[in-house]
Amino acid sequence: MSITPWERVKLARMPVRPTGLDYIERIFDQFLEMHGDRFYGEDRAIVGGIAFFGDIPVTVIAQQKGRNTKENIARNFSMPHPEGYRKALRLMKQAEKFHRPIICFIDTPGAFCGLGAEERGQGEAIASNLAQMMLLKTPIISVVISEGGSGGALALGVADKVYMLENSIYSILSPEGFASILYKDASKAEQAANDMKLTAQDLYRFKIIDGVIPEPAGGAHNDYNLMATHVKAILETDLEELLQLSTEELLQRRYQKFRRI
Repeated sequence: MSITPWERVKLARMPVRPTGLDYIERIFDQFLEMHGDRFYGEDRAIVGGIAFFGDIPVTVIAQQKGRNTKENIARNFSMPHPEGYRKALRLMKQAEKFHRPIICFIDTPGAFCGLGAEERGQGEAIASNLAQMMLLKTPIISVVISEGGSGGALALGVADKVYMLENSIYSILSPEGFASILYKDASKAEQAANDMKLTAQDLYRFKIIDGVIPEPAGGAHNDYNLMATHVKAILETDLEELLQLSTEELLQRRYQKFRRI
């Protein structure tokens, strides 16, 4: 059955889809969450820490949505503040020091654009992540698990391997925002979704991502364990390959990847 881009947008936004913590629970062992950016405070929209993937110590970072209104308010609807991105970068730099691979789960409609976030340097925090991830001397794998919106998603997306779930989306902004700007009518979001080429299938065809991870019938929410198994299989294959590369080769391949894009 053919699924339209707008239908994939709605699937990606379903509150019952597996979140970053759901994947962490099912894929990794002994996850130890770490908090704070050492500049301002803790941002619960981003979860990060160290864990074991089999017998490999890794750093895991995930943008985290809630299951209900109370949880979403606590997680700021998965829209990170600058301290969230600075926390993520702090953990990435720590991972580089100990040569731990970095696994990122992307799931955000975009970075928070409130006054406080702008005052604390939202743009600078995202830009720093982009620049420094390009140079990190350790493997990075990023997976878009639902929504990947704008620079808020890209701040965890400069990776050696980037994947998307079958019904996830990755775009410069939301279809509603795109329609408001281009068509002057937010109600044309469905048309915008078609025009934006934001699906995993589109982005794989354009060689923006490295692969599309299949979802269980009906969507990832129908079988959390099977979905986690699919993601785990990708991580196993890629980590085996990336950990064999020299630092110089790893950085050169990452640089060339984004130059091609």
